[in-house]
Amino acid sequence: MNTVDTDLLARIGLGGTDPSAKKASDQLGQSEFLKLMTTQLENQDPFDPMESGAFLGQLAQFATVSGIGDLQTAFGGLAQSLQSGQALQAAALVDRQVMVPADMALMDPEQGQWGAVEVPASMSEVEVGVYDQSGVLVQKLSLGPRGSGLNEFRWDGRTDAGAVAPPGIYEFRAQGQGVGRTEALDVFLAARVESVSLGNRDGSLTLQVEGLGEIDFSKVRRIG
Repeated sequence: MNTVDTDLLARIGLGGTDPSAKKASDQLGQSEFLKLMTTQLENQDPFDPMESGAFLGQLAQFATVSGIGDLQTAFGGLAQSLQSGQALQAAALVDRQVMVPADMALMDPEQGQWGAVEVPASMSEVEVGVYDQSGVLVQKLSLGPRGSGLNEFRWDGRTDAGAVAPPGIYEFRAQGQGVGRTEALDVFLAARVESVSLGNRDGSLTLQVEGLGEIDFSKVRRIG
C-alpha cells in the first residue's frame, strides 16, 4: 500500500529498529492503516483539522480488497460442493444405459440396438437405415408417421434376409417425409456407461460409453 514515515510508525508502535524489519514496516496492512488513521485523528489540531479524504479513500480500497477475498473463498467452497455432487452423480451412471447423439457404433448385433430419432415436426413417414462399415444397407426400419420429439426405435440385429448380422461397426441414417420434402434427421444411440471421468479443466463429466467412446455428459438425452 502507501509508503509512510518510519518515525511516525515507530511512535505508534508499528515500526522497529531492526534493519531486517524495515522493509516490512514500509508497507501497511489494513490493521496498521486503521491504527495510523486513528492516531492522526487523535493528535490533529481541532481548529485546523488535516484533510482525511485520502485516508477514507484508502480505507474504501481496503474494504474492496477484503470483500473480493471473501467472495473468492465463498466461490471456492461452492465449487468444491458442486464437484462433490458431480462425483456422486457420476458414480451412479456406471453400468447404466444412456441415449447420446451418435450414428455409428461398434457392436454385436446379437444384442440388438436401441436408438432414437429427433423429429423436429410431425412427419408422415420416418425411416432408419442400418449400414455396415462398407456402406451396404443391412436393414431398413420403418417407424411410420411420427410426431415431434425423440422417437425411439430398435434394431433386432438382423439383415433384411433374416440372418443375424456379424459383429462390427454399423451406421444408422434416419430420414423423414415432411410436407413436400424429405430431410435427414439426427440419430441417438443407447449404450452402457463403462466409466466416468471428472478430470476435465472445466469440471464437466466425460462418459466412456461402450462402443461409442468418450461422450460429454451434457450431451446425454436420456438415462435408462
